[in-house]
This record gives sequence, structure tokens and C-alpha cells, in this order.
Amino acid sequence: MHSDQSLTPARRSRRRFFVPAVATGAALGVLLTTGLTLASPALAAAAPLAASAIASATAPEATADSFRDIRSDAQSTLLSARVALSDAASVTADIAAAGLDLGIDDTSVATAGLEQAADRLAKLDLVPMLLVPGLTAEASGATETVKARVTELREHLAAAKEKKAAEEAAAAAAAAAAEAQRQAEEAAAALAAANTPEGAKATARQMAASQYGWGDGQFSCLESLWNKESSWNYQAYNAGSGATGIPQSLPGNKMASAGADWQTNAATQIAWGLGYIAGSYGTPCAAWGHSQATDWY
Repeated sequence: MHSDQSLTPARRSRRRFFVPAVATGAALGVLLTTGLTLASPALAAAAPLAASAIASATAPEATADSFRDIRSDAQSTLLSARVALSDAASVTADIAAAGLDLGIDDTSVATAGLEQAADRLAKLDLVPMLLVPGLTAEASGATETVKARVTELREHLAAAKEKKAAEEAAAAAAAAAAEAQRQAEEAAAALAAANTPEGAKATARQMAASQYGWGDGQFSCLESLWNKESSWNYQAYNAGSGATGIPQSLPGNKMASAGADWQTNAATQIAWGLGYIAGSYGTPCAAWGHSQATDWY
């Protein structure tokens, strides 16, 4: 071991400075640790960090960089704390706006602790540097707690929204199916009504007037013609000749040019029959006259 006499005057001076500094730091560490514990239970766990900061700050190798690092960590932690508080407010507002059952009794986020920690850390310029590490640790812990709670609530909210979307999709599908069924039933009822002799006559009167300009006089001839041919029965079939339907098409499948449903739809048969009369005779009365003369048309 070297004695003080073996040291240069400059080294003896530095040694005399650092020994009291370290002793003072140790003493402050005890006081600071006790003070943090008494001032805030949340800071108690962070007290060792403060004591460590004291020891580092009073050590011979301590530099301004150490304090800059402490300040930088504090500012970064404060920013994270404020983001966490903003996220907490956002998820709370989103839950209220959604109005959904999240499946949990409590949907709140406890932010009081983080708000207090952030407020203390925000007074960075007024707080002794040796207290900052403890405050930073306190704010960091509170931030992680709030972030975990926000994540939990976001997951519950997302699940509730997915459930609602699935329920709405199922309801929409059921409504669409019911509407399709209603339309099918209406169409079937309309077809059944149109396929009766009276329904077929009403359809023929309307089509003759709208598509060919044939009035009641021509319709009277058409009515007589198809009374004779089929009694306006869309299922009429002549076993001897194979003539089919209301207009007695020969063969019946000629009516496919008017629609694929020619075997089951009187309106399709009528459309074909009116076209045939217009093309072959010009008018229903001309066709009726030919039928009276030759017994066919």
C-alpha cells in the first residue's frame, strides 16, 4: 500500500476530495432511501435506484454524461407515460361509443397512479437529479400497468365487435333468405294466377294492346280462337297431333323461342302465340277467320 507521501501533490488533493464525497454520497443515500420510502410507497421499490445514482454521481469517474443519461431516460419515460394515458382515454371512449357488452364487469382503466407519477416526472427541472431515477422507475412501472390494462380492454372490445358483426351478418342472411322466400312465394302465386284461363286472358289482353296495338275487337277474335284451340289451358295437349299449350304450338317446343319456361308459364305461351299470329296472319281476327274456314290456323 502506498502512503500519502508517495503521491504527487495533485493526486493527494484529488484523493482528499473524493473520500469525503463518497462518504457524503453514502450518507445521502441512506437519507434519500428513507425519504423515498416515507414519501411514497410506490417510490419505495425505486429507492435503491436513487441510492445507486448517488453513489454513481459522487464516484470519481462520474461525468456530465451520467446526468444526461438520467435526464434522457426520464424524458423518454415521461413520453411513454403520456402515450399510455392517451391510449387509456382512447379505449375508454371507444368502449363507451361501441355500447357493447365486453363480457367483463369492470371496463375502466386506473390511471391515477400514472398521472401522479407523470406529473412528478414532468417537474424534471425542479427535482434534484438524484431523485430522478426513482421517479423514472415509478413512472415506468405505472406505465406498464396501464398499457397492459389497455391491451386487455382492446382485446375484449375487438372480440365484442366481432361477435356483433357475426350476429348482424347472421341476421342479414336470415332476412335475405326470408325476403327471397317471400318473393318466390309471390312469384309462384302470381304464376299460378296467370296460369288460370282468366289470368291468361288478362295477360293476353295486356300484351296484345301494349306490344301490337290490338284493341278489344282484335282481342275478341283472339279469345274465340284460343277458346276453340285450348280453352286457354296452358297444359292443353293434343295427343293426336302433338299440338301444345294455349296457342296449340306444333310442336310444342317451338315456344322455347319465347322462354325456357314455355311448358309451365302461360305468359310465355301467349307471347309466342301472339308473335306467331302477327307473323302469319297479321291480326287475331285474320287468324280466326282462317280457323273458321279451315279448322286450323
